[in-house]
Amino acid sequence: MPGILIVDDNANIRHLLHSFIESTTGFKVCGEAENGAQALERAKKLQPDLVLLDLTLPGMTGTEAATALKLKLPHVKIILFTFHADGVNQSLASTFNIDRVISKSESIRTLGEHLKALLTPVSGQMGLEGVTDGQTARRDRPS
Repeated sequence: MPGILIVDDNANIRHLLHSFIESTTGFKVCGEAENGAQALERAKKLQPDLVLLDLTLPGMTGTEAATALKLKLPHVKIILFTFHADGVNQSLASTFNIDRVISKSESIRTLGEHLKALLTPVSGQMGLEGVTDGQTARRDRPS
């Protein structure tokens, strides 16, 4: 079932993000991965609407994973959620087809706002980016 794929090598962070997303945003988490290779495998199988991706992952960086994800799933939205956001500005992130960069030190509510902006249909369009490829955000789906 499509939704949000969480990719972080820290199981505690994955758990906290999963709980936050499902309890406060109305979106569903379709899966989790602890490294870039798992993210690619699970994204291919689960076809998420959005991937919440850490920058520092074992095996490949978040930017490498983002590039590979966009090649396989061009419609997927990507948020780079990292402690290292100072080193990755939005201009650099767009080089890797990353839609947003959010620091883990920011309020978790900031993450929720960005999820809603990217996944909530606006006037028949997707989010703020104007995606019109027929993809729709899946909210409040049964598990």
